[in-house]
Amino acid sequence: MRIRTLSRLGVDVRVEIGPTIAVAATASGQIDAPGGVLAVDPDRVVDWLGPLPVEALHGIGPKQAAALREFGVHCVGLLAAVPPATVQRLLGGRAGRVAAERARGIDPRPVTPRVLPATAAVRHTFAQQTLDGALVRAALLDLVVQLAHQLRRRGQVARGLTLTLRFAGGTAWEKTRRLPEASAHDDDLRTMAYRLIDAAGLQRGRLTGLALRGEDLVAADQVAQQISLDRVREDRLVAEATSDRIRAKFGPGAIGPAATFLRVS
Repeated sequence: MRIRTLSRLGVDVRVEIGPTIAVAATASGQIDAPGGVLAVDPDRVVDWLGPLPVEALHGIGPKQAAALREFGVHCVGLLAAVPPATVQRLLGGRAGRVAAERARGIDPRPVTPRVLPATAAVRHTFAQQTLDGALVRAALLDLVVQLAHQLRRRGQVARGLTLTLRFAGGTAWEKTRRLPEASAHDDDLRTMAYRLIDAAGLQRGRLTGLALRGEDLVAADQVAQQISLDRVREDRLVAEATSDRIRAKFGPGAIGPAATFLRVS
């Protein structure tokens, strides 16, 4: 994870591994910037926590740390040795109970994956106001590719698309349409995006930016997929999957949007 983040985004991250949320979060504070990896063995949690200053324990704030230090508790090991009832008197009922448990490596909170968002949006801002229809469609095509790739990477499909156009002077135009079938494929999103921009009836409006948003997102495995007898479409889907693997390995800019829609023979 750390290598991929560095290579694709140029940003270092901290990776903490532990048997509980509190242990992993505590480990995060022990990694020097800019990033690194720290794994705490489940069998050595108490030994690892013991020497840490009491304020290093996840959930202990400055006021709580000051109260504990005033009582003579300056490290997590001493906090773990103090009777929980005493800690509760020092920090308060619930806060004291939680602190006493975490000092012993106890944290009953389950680790659950975050619910994926119901929408996803990508945006483009023009360097200067534009009337060029070809330039606008090229920018829209780039947004289609970005949005479709983002959805496939997250294992989601969109049931609708919203296109927002922003004009000089601060005005905006927005329209939403449902897709015939939920999809995260470049071709399907491109077709609907072009219908949306055609509906805008652009003539002399000077655009400053546009945004494309996938609506009513659902997990891809919850949507039935029909087998297509269109060889051209099937070939493009194969090329799309190949493009995704290339982007995953070399970064999102490895393939431009125009290449995505080249006909596969």
